[in-house]
Amino acid sequence: MARLRSFAFVVGILVVAGVAVYVTNPAAVPGATDDYNRTTLTVVDAETNDTLATVDARVADTYAKRYTGLSDTESLGEDEGMWFVHDESGTYAYVMREMAFPIDIVFVADNGTITTIHHAELDPEGTSESDLARYRGEGRYVLELPYNYTTDNGIEVGDRIVTE
Repeated sequence: MARLRSFAFVVGILVVAGVAVYVTNPAAVPGATDDYNRTTLTVVDAETNDTLATVDARVADTYAKRYTGLSDTESLGEDEGMWFVHDESGTYAYVMREMAFPIDIVFVADNGTITTIHHAELDPEGTSESDLARYRGEGRYVLELPYNYTTDNGIEVGDRIVTE
């Protein structure tokens, strides 16, 4: 009986440790961020309804994919991005965890309206997790794009993103 309790205790410790690893770094779990779906997003001017840009985006629609984000990416193509999908609208904060390049971070409401745009620079090398710059905004979605993409394409708060 003592041996069975010891075995159960060890198994319990391993399960707790595995959950802790997943919660603090879901990308460490094999397969957690494999196989992103893709979508095409069209950015439309709020006043004229003209198309400002079309973006081919990887979809980050799980906790693991949202946590990892573009951390495992060397660069983005000219009209490429990552579309983060949250379960519900809210206030979110994004960081540049282990990023290799600066980006634009665009927060988007449920109805597709852009609510906030950040031009996110890289944190200095060696910045601890707790000291990373936090880019906050409201919405259900976040679109990460190449740095200054929004400026170069005339994208502003109030414009809309339409998904296909």
